Amino acid sequence: MIDPKLLEILACPICKSSLLYQKEAQELICSADHLAFPIRDSIPVMLEDDARHLSLEEMDLLRK
Repeated sequence: MIDPKLLEILACPICKSSLLYQKEAQELICSADHLAFPIRDSIPVMLEDDARHLSLEEMDLLRK
């Protein structure tokens, strides 16, 4: 579980937009850049090289 106060201050390192926490996948999602940043051992890894690109299908599911 990630600290809610930490989630309030974290932003996408690329576009600086807010992030969506996906508890099941342990990822922080940037909708603007279609990236998912992993959370490892309760620590967000906010490196572009470690982020995965989200497919259009995944983005559609997030919007629902």
